[in-house]
Amino acid sequence: MSKEDINADDDFALFRDAVQGVKKLPQDTIVQQPTKNTKQKEIKRTARESSDAEFYFSDEFVPRLNEDGPTRYSRDDVSTYEVKRLRRGVYVPDVFLDMHGMTQVEAKRELGAMLAYCIKNDVHCACVLHGIGKHILKQKAPLWLAQHPDVMAFHQAPLEFGGDGALLVLLSIPEK
Repeated sequence: MSKEDINADDDFALFRDAVQGVKKLPQDTIVQQPTKNTKQKEIKRTARESSDAEFYFSDEFVPRLNEDGPTRYSRDDVSTYEVKRLRRGVYVPDVFLDMHGMTQVEAKRELGAMLAYCIKNDVHCACVLHGIGKHILKQKAPLWLAQHPDVMAFHQAPLEFGGDGALLVLLSIPEK
């Protein structure tokens, strides 16, 4: 045996002598469960609502929209007076969605999220800035909005809210 093995044996012997008669302590520590993050729950719920809102937007369905004049739409149960008030700018939008530079998929998702936000926060009028560009979002945004059940009417925005490149959307907020 080498000197190191002898020293190691002496160390173990000393340790055994030092801890002889020691009892193991019982584990009585209380482990508290972590508190749940309510903000995380809210984020997940908002994401789920926005993905649910995408359900209404189909690219195959093409509603009959009036093709002469500015872009406008109203449900059958909405008076034409409300559409006229939208055109005149009586309704001031509380929420703006700028879709410049978005793809169709991103624009559809953001539009659904905006509508879910408006319904959740009792916002009755919103402005969707689709831009003019290559006319892709300008053509698709009205088709998507006409499919949503909470959209009462929309009209091309007055100049102060975007003119040809924007739509003012009037929403019906269901009672909670």
